[in-house]
Amino acid sequence: MRNRITKDTLFKPKRSKAQTKADITDQTARAILDNEEAKRRAKTARLRAARLKMEARAS
Repeated sequence: MRNRITKDTLFKPKRSKAQTKADITDQTARAILDNEEAKRRAKTARLRAARLKMEARAS
């Protein structure tokens, strides 16, 4: 059996503009932080590989 359609079930409440802007800012900040973390991990891996390669040559 289907639910009855009322104004409460048909229309979802809209978010406030402030909340929407806060969500956008939050998503943007998280994307920037995730990107920086990925770059940092790649650099760390590259430097670790170079260090291990240098240590292997020294041995």
